[in-house]
Amino acid sequence: MPSIRKSLLQFVFSGAFMKRWNDKLRPMELLEIDKQAHKMVVAWALFMCNSRGLSGEERLRLGGEIAEGGLFDYFYRLVITDIKPPIFYQIKANPEHYRKLTRWVLERMEPRVQTLGPEFWERLRAYFAADENTLSRRILSAAHTFASGWEFNLIKGINPRDDEFQEIDESFNKSLAEHADLVGVDELMAGWESPLGRFGHLTGQLRFQKRWSQTPRIPETSVLGHMFTVACYAYFFSLTVGACRARCQNNFYAGLFHDLPELLTRDIISPVKRSVDYLADLVNEYERKELTRRVFEPLQAGGHGDICERLAFFLGLGTGSEFHDTALVDGRPVRTDFAGLQAGYNEDRFDPKDGELLKICDIMAAFIEAYTALRNGISSDQLQAAIWRMRSKYGRVSLGDAVHVGALLADFD
Repeated sequence: MPSIRKSLLQFVFSGAFMKRWNDKLRPMELLEIDKQAHKMVVAWALFMCNSRGLSGEERLRLGGEIAEGGLFDYFYRLVITDIKPPIFYQIKANPEHYRKLTRWVLERMEPRVQTLGPEFWERLRAYFAADENTLSRRILSAAHTFASGWEFNLIKGINPRDDEFQEIDESFNKSLAEHADLVGVDELMAGWESPLGRFGHLTGQLRFQKRWSQTPRIPETSVLGHMFTVACYAYFFSLTVGACRARCQNNFYAGLFHDLPELLTRDIISPVKRSVDYLADLVNEYERKELTRRVFEPLQAGGHGDICERLAFFLGLGTGSEFHDTALVDGRPVRTDFAGLQAGYNEDRFDPKDGELLKICDIMAAFIEAYTALRNGISSDQLQAAIWRMRSKYGRVSLGDAVHVGALLADFD
């Protein structure tokens, strides 16, 4: 039976330490976890665009392949942290060298991810031996190129005499052009001039927003990186509770977008929201208006109404909160609870999405952020108080018999 361990949660979070472009002059630290988050946001948008003509089963399979493929790519990258991309691509061009490197990577990856069960491990192993020209792999590749190129454009102007930059620039443009047959790639290449390109650029800006902005931490984490962390945790927890395929991927993508409104309001910590009467309601009202104006309306105008509809589902706009357990019955969202999802709606046909599970993953990500900062020597009353609050509130919480939050938190003593 799949289970969650401290080592797996920390493995995912380790991308917050992993610096990118660290041999170049850059205006801010660019981190692997932020890039992976941006990649998966763009991959989801391309998935929506390229699945419009597919059957329900084909669409479900493609969405799952993209979610898991993104996880597998990230795990691989975490292990080969010190290998620069140009060197890695040279290794990958030689099948024998790539097989040897992959064997070494899997040996180091297995102790961390094997608790997710033999089926997950076999899918991971098969992924790195499979055809890379499938639709899901090409979507992930295009999203990777867009996210990496977006970072590159941040530093290009302040590295005018770097003799690698022209070659890097050309490689990004060439790679995106090779994926131009995918629906939506032309819009991404058009940048701010297109609704989908604008969405890709807007979401990338969430890496600029730091969490716990008034509290020193090592490492600092962005809203964008936090969203990806929660998405990963939500997928792991979904496997652990035996969620159906639709529920697993819905939870992943819901985690990936759960803080999207903070693009518009910045990260307002929960104690501040609760400290002033009606502040939380006012913030929610403002978020909805700005989401409509800056995200939904441009996408609608560009013919991407299905993307808006799905984002609204992930954000819980039809039920009041992204943290409400939801299922679709006769095409309409119905609120339930974790027990209700498990007993009555844990089937693909109900398109179920967890709320309570997502909230727990959000808390676990925040807990690890605070815990890691304290372990790294940051003495802070705010961090100590946050850890105490989370332990007190969630120490006795469980999701059925599969997930006991208090026991998981106790692993961090």
